[in-house]
Amino acid sequence: MGHLLQNTIRDAVEDSITWPVRKVIPILPGDYSDLELKPVGTLEVKLVQAKELTNKDIIGKSDPFAVLYVRPLRDRMKKSRTINNQLNPVWNEHFEFVIEDATTQHLVVKIYDDEGLQSAELIGCAQIQLAELQPGKVKDVWLKLVKDLEIQRDNKNRGQVHLELLYCPNGMENGFTNPFAQKYSMTSLEKVFKDGAEGNGLVENGEGNKRRDVIVRGVLSVTVISADDLPPADLMGKADPYVVNESLNPVWNQTFDFVVEDGLHDMLILELWDHDTFGKDLMGRCILTLTRVLLEGEYKDTFPVDGAKSGTINLHLKWTPQPIYRDS
Repeated sequence: MGHLLQNTIRDAVEDSITWPVRKVIPILPGDYSDLELKPVGTLEVKLVQAKELTNKDIIGKSDPFAVLYVRPLRDRMKKSRTINNQLNPVWNEHFEFVIEDATTQHLVVKIYDDEGLQSAELIGCAQIQLAELQPGKVKDVWLKLVKDLEIQRDNKNRGQVHLELLYCPNGMENGFTNPFAQKYSMTSLEKVFKDGAEGNGLVENGEGNKRRDVIVRGVLSVTVISADDLPPADLMGKADPYVVNESLNPVWNQTFDFVVEDGLHDMLILELWDHDTFGKDLMGRCILTLTRVLLEGEYKDTFPVDGAKSGTINLHLKWTPQPIYRDS
């Protein structure tokens, strides 16, 4: 109980010091509410994954979970699920935060090791200023974890956390004006995709209270073009990645089509295997959300192979939408 009270007091003091940056002190009687800082928009965060986390456990691996907040108040902080025994967790979870001042506020992410009945142990933390975000545009970032946000010089590798961020000011004039009113049951990111496909994006029944939310369904075409600078995996100094024999720079140019039932929440996982006479070995993998291909429709890019000492993979992604709806 004492520990909980101590944390509550600390959070309240921290919030009063760091935000708001404006305090209205009436000198004469009157209504000064227009001077108070009010909600100006919504920040949507997709906590995608983390990699190369520091192992805090003596036996086995850490059981990481994340805490995210803009203001360090108990009712404004979000917590992810715990992924057991994993130093490269994939969460793919959505969170939304009310923003009162986009010029000074920032998002904080703290990764902990779940110790069960004991207090969770901090693995590392990171932050990003909202001023770095372009309103209405999704930003994909990898943030380096540090021990203390006040001391950015941290030579120890504590891992990285992968986020997708979307800041939507209230009343933004780009096809999804005021998407945060209570009549909308969608997240702001869902509203972006819905408006892009359907215009106003809101369907009501005769009673005026029935809504249908978009399910972003479609066909994802993935062309695996090639890979570069793969690490040698065999004794002879070469690898045999599917389906090219003895090459560290294989060229495939093969296309695969996937029917995606929920593009907002599904992920694409590519695994690179070394195939030899005695079996096969995992060389590394690449994990992608579908956010970018949903927004752009088609793109070509190079991605690092996670888990490998070196190597990149060249991909071409194309999205063919087939939107359907669900009642809510």
